[in-house]
Amino acid sequence: MTAVLDEIDGTEPAELATLASWGARAAALGIDVLFGVALIATLALLAWTAPLMGWLWWAYVVVAVLAGLAMMVNRWVLPTITGWTVGRAVTGIRVLRTVSASLRSPGSDGAAVGTGRLLARDIAHLLDTAAVFLGWLWPLWDRRHRTFADLLLRTEVHRVGEPRRDVRRPVAIGVVAATLLCAVGTAAGYLMVYRQDRALETARAEIAAQGARIVEQILSYAPDTAKDDFARAQSLASDIYRPQLIQQQEALQKAPLVSNEYWAVNGVVLEQPALTTNTASMLLAMQGQRGSDPNAMRFITATVRADFVKSGDQWQVQNLSVLTKPHTGGGQ
Repeated sequence: MTAVLDEIDGTEPAELATLASWGARAAALGIDVLFGVALIATLALLAWTAPLMGWLWWAYVVVAVLAGLAMMVNRWVLPTITGWTVGRAVTGIRVLRTVSASLRSPGSDGAAVGTGRLLARDIAHLLDTAAVFLGWLWPLWDRRHRTFADLLLRTEVHRVGEPRRDVRRPVAIGVVAATLLCAVGTAAGYLMVYRQDRALETARAEIAAQGARIVEQILSYAPDTAKDDFARAQSLASDIYRPQLIQQQEALQKAPLVSNEYWAVNGVVLEQPALTTNTASMLLAMQGQRGSDPNAMRFITATVRADFVKSGDQWQVQNLSVLTKPHTGGGQ
């Protein structure tokens, strides 16, 4: 009995002294998992905002997949080759399979863990998380510093000392690289997606506010101010549409001019063709009146499609198509 007590008193505290602390395990997990998860989560959110199957979307997806593969190799393959993951190498700890003291070789803390058990252990960590993270805190109370996953897979984490090669510098470089990738990905998302979306919204707001008024000014004129009205209309037409507009104005001047006034009662920015930062199309319902004599005045209705192009800071009409020809009603 005395011999047994001596064995327990002499061996058990020595074993417990080699168990990894909770802080060392948390630091290793942060290096191995949290930085990679942060990178993948950032890239996933950016890919969700990028045009589907576009080059930027593919760039985000490829980098995220490579980061995921690197994490899996580090967690499940590298320990079977070198004995450590990157994070555990920094903190000098190792996952070992629990072996009965009677079966251990002298100087050994436990058996090496294979890829299958490492994979199963990480899956079992879902239980640690599902229990409101209680499983991750369990080593603070457990005598052998085990999580729920360790209890299920019969593993322990021991302090074994750092590898001979200094891994802190490469790890620091890797952390900085992951941070830079997040920053570069975010910057690319802003420049290629968010800023472009904002520019499109600005263009939509501008044409919705200005488009109807531009068409009204092109179609409206009065005999007394025809020269100024026509010049104003020409300034609102693009280089492509202006010759056609001038030809129409010259044809009008061959006959006695009568007042022609239009105003838009409804309008919508069309989705097809797609809106860009310098091109847009609108469908407009127009009403108006023709003539100056109240007794001979006629009321007009028409539906037109206007294509716009932006020249500098000014929107101009690129083409004006009458979808429903002007309908004139008799004077009141």
